[in-house]
Amino acid sequence: MTSKFHWETAPSPSLADFERMAAAAWERLPTEFREKAGDVLVRVEEFATEEVLQALGIENPLELSGLYHGVSLDKKSVLDVPRQPDMVFLYRRPILEEWAAGNETLGALIEHILVHEIGHHFGFSDADMAGIERSSGS
Repeated sequence: MTSKFHWETAPSPSLADFERMAAAAWERLPTEFREKAGDVLVRVEEFATEEVLQALGIENPLELSGLYHGVSLDKKSVLDVPRQPDMVFLYRRPILEEWAAGNETLGALIEHILVHEIGHHFGFSDADMAGIERSSGS
């Protein structure tokens, strides 16, 4: 017997739910990809901070669903003084807005954004990643 999901009474996924989905997405990634990503931390927050939005020239906080913060691998040197850890931020409310307007599952969208932001950790630009997605048929 299957139970019917009742959207009328369902709460939106919490930050903890998003953290679980992001962790599951991370675990689904190929081992080699995760190993090369190293110690990138993944954080889930409601929105980007005002400082981040201003630095990026973004007025509407719903326009930023994810962000890589750190020094990409192509720009790191063994002579660099260690700084803050490299981090990927996933922003819950903008992701929910994007999910509501699209055709993919929430888990798939979180995975897509996570991979995109880790791509920045590897030194890929948005244009590089768009080209990779086009060539792979994604």
